[in-house]
Amino acid sequence: MAVINILNKFKLFSETWTPKLIGELNGQYVKLAKVKDQFVWHSHENEDELFLVFKGTLYIDFRDRTEIIREGEMIVVPKGVEHNPRTNGEEVWLMLFEPKETNSYRKYRTQTHRT
Repeated sequence: MAVINILNKFKLFSETWTPKLIGELNGQYVKLAKVKDQFVWHSHENEDELFLVFKGTLYIDFRDRTEIIREGEMIVVPKGVEHNPRTNGEEVWLMLFEPKETNSYRKYRTQTHRT
């Protein structure tokens, strides 16, 4: 057990769409990610996905609408719901909580590793 300074962790990396593992609890990974521009349309068959915005404004497109998530806000995308996270060109800092079995960013972009 150790205190983790989240803002300092964000300073350790610059890659976008490459979540960094900072902790684990109850079968969940706690990850930090910097995102910019577009990701890809996707859904998760078996798990919900939580996005907590630390810096910037995140837009999540759904097939019928767009949700805007600002600093200090979060959204939970239910399993099976197709979505596309994106920004308007700014770098956005996120915290994600995912079951260990979820490999969304590895599946769609690149590998996740511990920071």
